[in-house]
Amino acid sequence: MCPFIAIQAWHVWITLGIIFVIIEIFDPAFFFIALGIGAIATGLLSLLPLLNTNVPLQIVIFAVFSFIAFLFTRKLAKKLNHKASDETNVFALKGQTGIVTKAIPSEGKGYVKVANEEWSAVSQDGSAIALDETVTVMDIEGNKVIVMIHK
Repeated sequence: MCPFIAIQAWHVWITLGIIFVIIEIFDPAFFFIALGIGAIATGLLSLLPLLNTNVPLQIVIFAVFSFIAFLFTRKLAKKLNHKASDETNVFALKGQTGIVTKAIPSEGKGYVKVANEEWSAVSQDGSAIALDETVTVMDIEGNKVIVMIHK
């Protein structure tokens, strides 16, 4: 036994909790944070004289706290992931309307202004679209938008 450090159960639980939280930083799946919460809570409760030496009870407490934390963090993760699923960047243009700034010839390329930006554009069905026509962005292909006449 080392004369300088007497490792107790709460040391192990708090250390495990910190390790789990650090792992969660690098793997944001909201799984390790639940284990970290469970381990830290068990470490704090194991400071009580009743639980200080009862390791099987500490393991049960760890499992219960981790499960409860897992249920709460899953709800949080679903809320955060639902908001993140919105289209961003260029794909946010889908469904928006724009104005043709350079006529789109049949089977050719023209230009449209969508969301205060000018994009090269082609007609979805290959038909010609006249200047100043209102169009809807149907898709994005590379650096051009695919449009159809707005109805």
